[in-house]
Amino acid sequence: MSRIEYKIIYSRRRSVSISVSPHNGVIVRAPLKIPQNRIDKFVEEKSSWILKHLGKFSGSVLVNAGKKFTGGELHYYKGRQYTLLLIFSPKPYVRITGNEVEAGLPTPDDPKKVKAMLEKWYLEEARRELSEKFGQVLEKFSSHGFKPSSLSLRATRSRLGSCSSKGRIMLSSELIKLDEKFHEYIIVHELCHLKHHNHGKGFYTLLEELQPDYREIRKELKRYVLTTPNSV
Repeated sequence: MSRIEYKIIYSRRRSVSISVSPHNGVIVRAPLKIPQNRIDKFVEEKSSWILKHLGKFSGSVLVNAGKKFTGGELHYYKGRQYTLLLIFSPKPYVRITGNEVEAGLPTPDDPKKVKAMLEKWYLEEARRELSEKFGQVLEKFSSHGFKPSSLSLRATRSRLGSCSSKGRIMLSSELIKLDEKFHEYIIVHELCHLKHHNHGKGFYTLLEELQPDYREIRKELKRYVLTTPNSV
C-alpha cells in the first residue's frame, strides 16, 4: 500500500495519471482493470513530485482536504482567516463576527451538515459579492466593449473561471475565499477571452493593457492554486 493517501477514478483509458490539488488532494486516474499494486507502485515512483506539490498548499486558502468542519478550525473569507465557531440554533445561519465565522445550526456536532451549510454560505456570498464586482469591472473597462452573454456563479473547484465560445462567463464560488485583488484579476482574464478565445499573444497583450501587474498577481495566485485550467 502506498504511503501517500489518494483517490482512484477508474475509466476507459489506457494510461495512469496523477493530479494534485489543494481541495481534492491526490487523484489517480487509471484504466478499469489495472491491478492495485501497479497503481501503488506508480504513486510511489511519483512520490517526490506529489509531496513537493502538496507542500505548496500549506496554509492555502483553497485547502479543503483534511478539514473536519469542527469548532476551532480556520476557514477563509476574502483572504482572511477566521476561526469556525459552532453554535446550536434551531434556525441555521452563518455570519462573520470579529475574527470568527459563526455557524448556527440544529446539529453543530454533525460535520457533514456543517460542511454543507458553509458551502452554501460561500456560494451565496460569492453570488452577491462577485456579481457586484463583475458589474464594476465591466463599467471600468466599458470602452473596450465587452459584452458577455451571461454570468453564472458555481461551486466548482476545477477552475476559478471560464468563458465559453458563446460568451458565457462562469466564476467559481471558491474565489470568495481569496483576497479581493484576485477577484478582479480572474474577471478581467475571462473578459479578455471574449476577444481572444485562447492564450495567444493577442490575449496577453490585452490582459497586460487592462491589468499591467497581472504577472505578479498570477504568481501570487499560484501559491493558492496549483492548476486552474483556462483561468490563470
